[in-house]
Amino acid sequence: MRFAAYAHQQQHRVAVVDDDGTLYPLPGTRSLTELITSGDGLAALLEAGAASLDVPPGPHVSQVRLLPPFQPASVRDFVTFEEHVEGVRRSVDGAAGVPERWYAAPTFYFTNPHAVFGPHDDIPVPPGSGVLDFELEVAAVIGREGRDLTPEQARDHIIGYTVFNDWSARDLQSAEMKVGLGPCKGKDTATTLGPYLVTADELERYRDDEGFLRLALTAEVNGEVVGRDLLSNMSWTFEEMVAYASRGTRVVPGDVLGSGTCGNGGCLAELWGVRGEQSPPPLRPGDTVTLTVEGIGTVSNMVVPGPEPVPLPAGRRRSRERP
Repeated sequence: MRFAAYAHQQQHRVAVVDDDGTLYPLPGTRSLTELITSGDGLAALLEAGAASLDVPPGPHVSQVRLLPPFQPASVRDFVTFEEHVEGVRRSVDGAAGVPERWYAAPTFYFTNPHAVFGPHDDIPVPPGSGVLDFELEVAAVIGREGRDLTPEQARDHIIGYTVFNDWSARDLQSAEMKVGLGPCKGKDTATTLGPYLVTADELERYRDDEGFLRLALTAEVNGEVVGRDLLSNMSWTFEEMVAYASRGTRVVPGDVLGSGTCGNGGCLAELWGVRGEQSPPPLRPGDTVTLTVEGIGTVSNMVVPGPEPVPLPAGRRRSRERP
């Protein structure tokens, strides 16, 4: 099933989306977040969705404002595509190749769960940035709590998938990571999720013999295709990513795990690294980024001006006086 959250006639609703885009509102349910975080897993979500098919249909998706499908409990963003690592390292860090350490484990960082935007929302330029970029990803969504999971166990903990755009201020990112931490404000302003939460069972037909989801990925800027890849070019499966995320800790319902940016133009910075110049140029207000994932759907966001940064002083050089 495909689930959508939407605003219509001053109400927020949750619905199952049929193949032609008709919405079937879930009776008595206003938040997909509540259904997911109940912790009852995929079977319970499918049962709730089936109940919507017994009531009259609602509006078409074209008549509503689609919201982020749910509010994440946390967002881990992985980096699982070699081609992306290679290109972005050259662009952001001036380094060549893929670090050998990268192959040891599916590395991730935590990003901001409070800066989630819907599939057609405007995206503000991060304060102080002049080098804005998109990143085409797919996210797995956790539906059951687990700890120290094996990849085999992890499959039962994934409730579904959604499109994920990790908006990135490359100039802020490059500067702050010289400190040895981050990314921080380079990734803090916006993440797009949507257009739907597609339940895990819907995508099983795309699974290849190695356990990867073979989904076609396309990125466009202002209607021009700048990137194409396959999700199956990941170096780890989502189940392996969930297992690693749960090592020594918990994954909980509502956690989001991003695949990391795909290769072959999954972001502008990769292309800059390959081409040795900022071509296409960084995103500017008025640009529209459209990302499509086979089997899940399309998100399309326009970049708009953001606020100016609130001034802060540089760090003071202290005397290191001791009591």
